[in-house]
Amino acid sequence: MRALWIAGLLSVLLFVGLAWYLAPLEPSVLRLQLAATPRAFGSIVHAWPTEHLMRFRAHLPVDALLLLAYGAFGYLLATRTQVLAGLHPWVRRAATWALPAAASLDAIENALHWWLTELPRFGVPLAYAVAAAAAGLKWLLILAFALVVSIALARRSPA
Repeated sequence: MRALWIAGLLSVLLFVGLAWYLAPLEPSVLRLQLAATPRAFGSIVHAWPTEHLMRFRAHLPVDALLLLAYGAFGYLLATRTQVLAGLHPWVRRAATWALPAAASLDAIENALHWWLTELPRFGVPLAYAVAAAAAGLKWLLILAFALVVSIALARRSPA
């Protein structure tokens, strides 16, 4: 249970800290994450001053800690608590692996964004598409996990 609390608290602290750190970037990091073409990606990166691009690149190692924390939190919540106990077994299994899978996709996205922001690489459109797909699937898995946990908690609450 202690590991669950540590992973959860670390996830919240890192998420809030990174959101604050990245808040000055306009267009937003979320828009960059979902930019699936070299043109869309480049229009965002080139709108940022150099210090914002450096800020984005500097956040990636910390984001790696965040993805480890939230991946662990999701797995531990699903396997070491009874939060999902009332749900169908396949839903519990899917929820168990949703945040670890999201974290894996986040790692792919981060690695590609590190590489794509190092210098202009417009001749590799597949890399941009893969990064955006990984980011989109990551966010869908995170939202699905939150929805499943919310439903499970709502079912447990007395009317």
